[in-house]
Parts: sequence; C-alpha cells; structure tokens
Amino acid sequence: MDNNIDHISKVAVLGSGSWATALAKLLLKNCERIGWYFRSDDKIEEFKKYGHNPSYLTDVSFDTDRIDFSSDINEVASGADTLVVAMPSPYFLPEISKLTIDIKSKNIVSAVKGIVPDRNMIITDYFEQVCGVPRGNMLVIGGPCHAEEVALERLSYLTIGCLDTEKARQFAARLASAKMKTIISDDVDGIEYAAVLKNVYAIAAGMVNGMKAGDNFMAMLVSNAIREMRKFVDTISPMPRDIDRSAYLGDLLVTAYSKFSRNHNFGSMLGKGYSVKVAKMEMSMVAEGYYGTKCMYDINERPDLQVEMPILDMVHAVLYEGVNVRRAMKELADSFS
Repeated sequence: MDNNIDHISKVAVLGSGSWATALAKLLLKNCERIGWYFRSDDKIEEFKKYGHNPSYLTDVSFDTDRIDFSSDINEVASGADTLVVAMPSPYFLPEISKLTIDIKSKNIVSAVKGIVPDRNMIITDYFEQVCGVPRGNMLVIGGPCHAEEVALERLSYLTIGCLDTEKARQFAARLASAKMKTIISDDVDGIEYAAVLKNVYAIAAGMVNGMKAGDNFMAMLVSNAIREMRKFVDTISPMPRDIDRSAYLGDLLVTAYSKFSRNHNFGSMLGKGYSVKVAKMEMSMVAEGYYGTKCMYDINERPDLQVEMPILDMVHAVLYEGVNVRRAMKELADSFS
C-alpha cells in the first residue's frame, strides 16, 4: 500500500446512539466535515436547533455546520469513502438492508461490538459475504471505551484493527487526540469476537454483583472468562495474539465492572431476582450481550468449534432456557479451577 495515499478522506457515521455520538465527536476533532445518518428527520432538526444529540450524551455540544445530516442512508454513504457503522446489533440488518448503492470500494469501520442476529455473523463477515467488501477495506474498533467517558474526555485507548495496517493508522489518526490514544492491530476477527464475548461475560459479572456474591468470586469469574475468551478466539481465528492486551482483557474488565456497562447492569437485575423479560423492559438502551449470548452459543455448536465455554453456557441457560440464576451460578462455581 502507498503510504502517501490518503485512503480515509471523507468519513460518515451510520447510527445515532451514544457510541455513534461519541465517535462523531472524536472524528470532528480531526475531520473538517463528517456525514451522519439518523433515521429520524425530527431528531436531525432537534440536533441542529440545540447543537447536541437530543437523545444521547445530551451534554456534548457539536458544531452542526460541519455535519452533513441525512435520514437517507444512501445519501450519507454516497458522499463518503469510509463508513463508521455504530448502531446496536439488533438494528443492524433493518438499517443496512436500506443500502442500495455499491459499497465495495468503501472502507467499512465496525464499531458495533455485537453480532448480526439470526445470521450468527460478525459484522465484517456480513459486509464481505453479503455486500462484497474486500477484507482489506474492513476495519474494527475495539478496546475499553465507554461512550460516556469518551464524551467526558477522560483518557481512553482504542484499538483499530485492519489487515491493512497503514489504513488502520490513517483511520486512527482521525480519532486520536490528547485524551484518546490509539493502538494498531491486524487481528480483525479476534477483536470482533472478543467484543461480543465480553458483553456475555459482563452479564455474568452483573449477576454476581446482583447476588452480592462478593469480590473474591467476581475475580474468579473474570479470570476464567479471559481464559474462555482466549480458547474460543484462538480456535475460530488462529493467529498470534496477546489476549492480555486492552482490546481483549481491557475491554472485558471495563465492561464487567463499570457502572456505565449496560450488560453488567442487565445481569445485576437478573442476580437481584428480576425475570429476563422484566430486566429487558427496564433497560433504557440495548444490552448487546443478550443477543450476543444466543449467537455465540449457536456459533460454538458448529462441529469445527465446540469449545468448552461454561460461562457462555451458564448465561445462555439463564437467558434462553429459563434456568434459575442462583442454581446456574452455583453449578458454574463448582466447575471453576
């Protein structure tokens, strides 16, 4: 790849939630303009009127004169060479299916940290197999970065994964700032699968918290979770990687412990005795781990995988098989070593 060629010149954000909003704020520090897809014209008008996202991270102000808003996803995508996909996974297919333009030549940046429901595919696989985007045009964003802390400009670290590491560096430069450090990786699949699994493990950590099972058991759970993550990721995508890096272990730790973690909070409600149905109703935003649990469980049923994953199995049993949380957690605890 020619290092003198700028492959990331016009960036557009697809999605309007908290993570999309935080990424848009980062991008505007280094990009003259960005495109931004919102589903609702009313939300766009509110954003332009008040200078902030009317629904998420409302304390974060924007220079809206530098944003090309549209509720037409094809209009936004047409005007960009790089599309940052930052929407909850349950909304991914309904939104991306609206794309009718050819996106094969565009760079696709997955910031979903989820999996395509019903298809059991990571986001980059979907864009490659369904949309024909080359693997070299695929990037992923990973690492321990809650949208709320990014918006508050607290020191954070993001890992940008791409098979083309020069392209990863170019996109990383669009995000980097004094408070946002970037790390480059070529482990696209590993980062994506780890991002899905850490949400599953965060639900389990939330259950421990809700049950008041204590810090000692929480530490045991998380240490077993990173071992489980390594076994699965190394099986499905064999390559040299250090699972202790921030894109894997770091993201797991922040999602398992942080008060900003929706998955932890969802699991905590289950640990306190809420039913799965009520806990889902109580959540104001999507807990990706709920959907990721079923997808990862189904993926691991493939004959070429079937990795031993007791934590994933436990969370699946609670969420989808109606198993009592305390009973499931006791059986899990007995399996730890």
